[in-house]
Amino acid sequence: MTAATQLNARPAKGERNADAKGKMHNGKHVACHLDDGKQAEQPRGSLYAEVTQRIIAELEAGRCPWVQPWDSAGIAPGLPRNALTRRSYSGINVLLLWGAVIQRGYSTQNWLTFTQALEAGGIVRKGEKGTAIVFADRFTPKAEQERVAGEGGEPKQIPFLKRFTVFNVAQCDRLPERMTRDAPPLPERELVPLAEDLIEATGADFRIGGNRAFYNPGEDYVAVPPQPAFRHQIDYYRTALHELGHWTGHASRLARDFSGSFGTHNYAREELCAELASAYLCASLSIQPSVRHADYIGSWLEVLRSDDHAIIRAASLASKAADYLLGFMAQESASDSRFS
Repeated sequence: MTAATQLNARPAKGERNADAKGKMHNGKHVACHLDDGKQAEQPRGSLYAEVTQRIIAELEAGRCPWVQPWDSAGIAPGLPRNALTRRSYSGINVLLLWGAVIQRGYSTQNWLTFTQALEAGGIVRKGEKGTAIVFADRFTPKAEQERVAGEGGEPKQIPFLKRFTVFNVAQCDRLPERMTRDAPPLPERELVPLAEDLIEATGADFRIGGNRAFYNPGEDYVAVPPQPAFRHQIDYYRTALHELGHWTGHASRLARDFSGSFGTHNYAREELCAELASAYLCASLSIQPSVRHADYIGSWLEVLRSDDHAIIRAASLASKAADYLLGFMAQESASDSRFS
């Protein structure tokens, strides 16, 4: 068996395998920057279900919404962002907006609310349909506040989602040119060096060799095969970033739950989180990995069908993981500038 084919082998005990079946920014979260889009009232449960069903529909169609954009001709790579504030969206909103770009064939990743389009001197064309994204937060019910005031202790908070509507700039007229063009993709020769710089900047125990890719949380190290072992060498970086996504979940970092064994829902949830983190990092670095094979989708679907909240949680955790890793590059850049 070659190194490339053994990447699909079942992980050893205590390891997270990048390519086992069942696969799947600390920073400011884009959900906090959704500005003033019109919000529709809807029961919390049904909104969670609607978002989940949109992702399930993509997976059932054989598309992973976190990798498909780079395989569609004419679609700009990168994370979706607000054209007015220039802030990138994160969490579940990345997947929802990528999905809209794929389905409708937009050539840009820039978005605005209806009011923002007017503020910028443009207008949304009549008849254009917006894309729903969500703002996630928590609140403390009045009864719980009163209980804590009388009894003390920590108040119990309830998570909620609010819906906002945004429009791609391709749906608008009369916008300034600076809002309608995407940042140019990084030159081809920089794609690999940027990923190498990120790996080095983390300071992770990163081991290259063998014929399997995994993260060992007990000993806190990442292992990946040599790059030539991959059928598509660019996928070496996708896999490396996936494993570093797991690495962020260590108790000394973001402290995610690693208790699930292979084949369980907890295991699949962590795999989905790492896969999304890798997708967000690839987008940030303009790396264009190949699409995952259909056999990886099965357990993701099983988890999503059993829990309407799973994709929301996974996308949020993945954004935190990606931001945590990208933070190392920001620290390194700041350090270099002090000595330049």
